[in-house]
Amino acid sequence: MNISNFRKYAHQVADWMADYYEHIEQYPVLAQVKPKEIYEQIPENPPQRGESFESIFADFQQVIMKGMTHWQHPSFFAYFNANASPPSVLAEMLIATMGAQCMIWQTSPSAAELEERMMEWLAQMCEIPADFHGVIQDTASTATLCALLCARERYTNYQINEKGFANSPRFTAYCSEETHSSIEKDIKIAGLGKENLRKIPTDEAFAMLPEQLEEAIKKDLALGLTPLFVTATIGSTSSTAIDPLRKIGEVCKKYQIWLHVDAAYAGNAMILPEKRYMIDGVELADSYLFNPHKWLLTNFDCTAFYVKDKGNLIRTFEILPEYLKTKNDQVVNNYRDWGIQLGRRFRALKLWFVLRTYGVEGLQNILRTHLQLANYFAEQLFKNPDFELIAPISLNLVCFRYKPAHVQDEQVLEVINKKIMDNLNASGKVFLTHTKLRGIFTLRVVIGQTFVNQSHVDNLLALINAQIEK
Repeated sequence: MNISNFRKYAHQVADWMADYYEHIEQYPVLAQVKPKEIYEQIPENPPQRGESFESIFADFQQVIMKGMTHWQHPSFFAYFNANASPPSVLAEMLIATMGAQCMIWQTSPSAAELEERMMEWLAQMCEIPADFHGVIQDTASTATLCALLCARERYTNYQINEKGFANSPRFTAYCSEETHSSIEKDIKIAGLGKENLRKIPTDEAFAMLPEQLEEAIKKDLALGLTPLFVTATIGSTSSTAIDPLRKIGEVCKKYQIWLHVDAAYAGNAMILPEKRYMIDGVELADSYLFNPHKWLLTNFDCTAFYVKDKGNLIRTFEILPEYLKTKNDQVVNNYRDWGIQLGRRFRALKLWFVLRTYGVEGLQNILRTHLQLANYFAEQLFKNPDFELIAPISLNLVCFRYKPAHVQDEQVLEVINKKIMDNLNASGKVFLTHTKLRGIFTLRVVIGQTFVNQSHVDNLLALINAQIEK
């Protein structure tokens, strides 16, 4: 493809992108295909000769689009949102066009220095303590792994990095029973072993019980084990439960344990002064993360990861082969030493575009609208006494189930609610997901898509009511 054709097709693709956003509600939210349906429409063998862009783009529209779930659809109420926005998409286009590999300062000074400033902007917006140092990671799973490895190396004076686990203590780690599954995965990757992860009981609001955490730590110490790492969750995946950060931090300080704060979704709400009570005590943490790609209108992937001791972070990950040494290494941030990946995308650009386009006040207004819509949804839904709230509403997630008075059997209730969810999703008009809380099959509705408004919430309510009237 020559530059002339590239220009022509780029305009065509840009028009399609604008049309997609303008008419996205014409698509089913959840892909309406069967397993292998897309696979079987793709030839078994690659083409021997190049094909025209017209043919490729036609197959994209006719084959690939059938199997896409539309995360940017305003009736996407599932999981947690992975919000995009027009300025973020435009930044991604520029990032892809330049194709920069931003591993060190020298490979693109603008990428390194814009990232440094964007982490400062986000810290100011969320009132993250000034002694924290930020870096962009791809996902919260990666950032948590970085924190865990830092804790491991700090405790052993970096000897596991040097010599392996041969003479290391048996470490233990702690999280609530509601913490995201990525914690367990990271524990396995870091070599601690999932048997050494203690899942601490939670209270009626599904938040970690600090006194139970301390009891678990004491028990492990009595057994000769080495408590290493605690994850406090601010906004759990199932219910957006808020762990009591200050009390957990005081326990960690008492026993000199690394405190990591996973605020992957809820951390975005810290741009709202009225929500910052959720991170009271964050100054006691060693590391902190949240995902602008979840609720801050910034395309996936983009995780803001903060640590108190950047020297510990760098020493954990730094490798300096001769071919990566430069004359500026002592006076710049080479972010390849701040995490697992050597190669790094220019993620800071899309943050810059988003923050400048909307401004702090604009983003605050959008998040407040989502919070208001969640409360509106709950108020309307629970006018019917046959709906039951399963978890407190702390942000924009509503956890509920349909529980008619004449049905008491839990298995029957699960079947009823699963059928409601499956029918709603099969309609293509909305998409929601479920979880289990204390063994209860629970429907989850997250109202946080970039373009969602009250009409979409009213439509969801009408569809739910139509299901229970059948």
